[in-house]
Amino acid sequence: MDAEREVLDVLARNAREDIDDIAAQTGLDADAVAAAIDALEGDNVVHGYQAVVDWDRVDEGKIRAVAEINVELDRETGYEQVADRIAKFPAVDALHLVSGDYDFAVEVLGETMEDVSRFISEQVAPMPEVTQTVTHYIMETYKDGGVRFEDGDDDDRLSVSP
Repeated sequence: MDAEREVLDVLARNAREDIDDIAAQTGLDADAVAAAIDALEGDNVVHGYQAVVDWDRVDEGKIRAVAEINVELDRETGYEQVADRIAKFPAVDALHLVSGDYDFAVEVLGETMEDVSRFISEQVAPMPEVTQTVTHYIMETYKDGGVRFEDGDDDDRLSVSP
């Protein structure tokens, strides 16, 4: 798994690296890199490759929100079953079981705030196990998927006031 872990580290930073570049960065030969990638994909360690998009720079961007979901489970229903139902919705970008004041953190994408609100109120909140939802709209994204979004201003000096 050491070779696979090295390949994963490179892919996590930039999934567009080609096999020869990954081989050069890891010290492995190209065949070992290709075999590691095949094994990682075959074992469902790597589920896909995605671009990290700064939706604020797209003319018709997406509305992003994080919804806190509390649930009450019974003997027949566990977190896995609730998560499976929530994860099936196309509006759900990410779903996490978390510790703390709520049970699930759901990242939601929609065209408008109304779409996101409607999704939470009409699809998630009515689920029998859901006891509470709190939705937080993301106002600005500074870093996503390990990638820092820059505003184009290269002047990183701190302003000084007298």
